[in-house]
Amino acid sequence: MDTFEERLSFKLQEPIRFLVFSASLREGSLNSQLAALAARMIEKHGGVVDLAGMPEFDAPSYDQDAQDSEGFPPGAEALNRRLRESDAFVIASPEYNASVPGVLKNAIDWVSRFSPQPFNERHGLIMSASPSMTGGSRGLWSLRIPLEHLGARVFPDMFALSQAHLAFKPDGEIAAEGLMRRFEVTIQAFMELAEAAKKYPCAKKAWFEFLGEPTDGVTARTE
Repeated sequence: MDTFEERLSFKLQEPIRFLVFSASLREGSLNSQLAALAARMIEKHGGVVDLAGMPEFDAPSYDQDAQDSEGFPPGAEALNRRLRESDAFVIASPEYNASVPGVLKNAIDWVSRFSPQPFNERHGLIMSASPSMTGGSRGLWSLRIPLEHLGARVFPDMFALSQAHLAFKPDGEIAAEGLMRRFEVTIQAFMELAEAAKKYPCAKKAWFEFLGEPTDGVTARTE
């Protein structure tokens, strides 16, 4: 059996893998541009990126009867697998009516039914690009709720890009120098946290959907 020192040495040599995806189905989405920029920034600072699009994770509306009779749809299987193959995730999500896009919430609902549950203890960064002056920040606050409920460790500093239809240069970077710098600093800080979580062992906390209740056939989702 490997010693603790040998296992730790192996961890220190492993690259940090990030799943990055836009939660928009639309071609030419501002959030897809933001996700692509995040992917390039992560690679610039030494991370390994799996860049995806929401069409790859789209699924029919969640239905437990369908899950019991037919299993998981391909989109949910893909998101579960690619989350589990990553150390951390980045979601660039549009804001729909001051909340989360239905297609993203539905994907989260499907993936929450896998065991082990792939969001649990995985670090995540959420961001948004919007033509509005709020930059999609209200949708990001709504998105934190299901992710944190599922045990994801959502980075405290979210990035919301306002007037995004005017924000990008032809090369895909953010035109305002100060905003571009803040974006890069946010990415770097998140990468450092994800790296520390992967490479330096620490105490883990168990996740329960129903705190204080015994698990049985209905509530058995303890990790």
